[in-house]
Amino acid sequence: MKINGGQRMTSITYNLSINWKCKRTWKTASYNTFWCLIGCSIGDLGTIAYFQFTGIPWPVWAIMTLAIFNGIMTSIMLETVILVRQMPIKLAFKTAIGMSLISMIAMESAMNITDVLLTGGAILKWWLVPIMLSAGFITPLPYNYWRLKALGKACH
Repeated sequence: MKINGGQRMTSITYNLSINWKCKRTWKTASYNTFWCLIGCSIGDLGTIAYFQFTGIPWPVWAIMTLAIFNGIMTSIMLETVILVRQMPIKLAFKTAIGMSLISMIAMESAMNITDVLLTGGAILKWWLVPIMLSAGFITPLPYNYWRLKALGKACH
């Protein structure tokens, strides 16, 4: 990979050396992360609850993998519904698909790892849900802040 005159390296260095103390950006990143959390948690918690209530004997890793997939899908659906008020449905869907998968996978993984660590499996307890949601919110927040500040890209 050829770097022309150090321009590419300068760009990368600039994107890493952002101001992490901007309250406005933290507020925007938190708002975006919250909406992503709502969308992701619908599919994630719904999947875990389905397997818990039906007693279908799937391995924990399979349930959690499906929960992550479903969480991402419900987040994309929710975002499409929100955006369709502002733009045509085709563009709304394309925008929703373009959200940061890194952020969503980090969020989903944090929620599911928290569940497994505190319950030993794919089990929902009322006391656990706020802890899972907190882990799911905090984990991608710095990345979402950086993405917004350094790249000017928001998840929502």
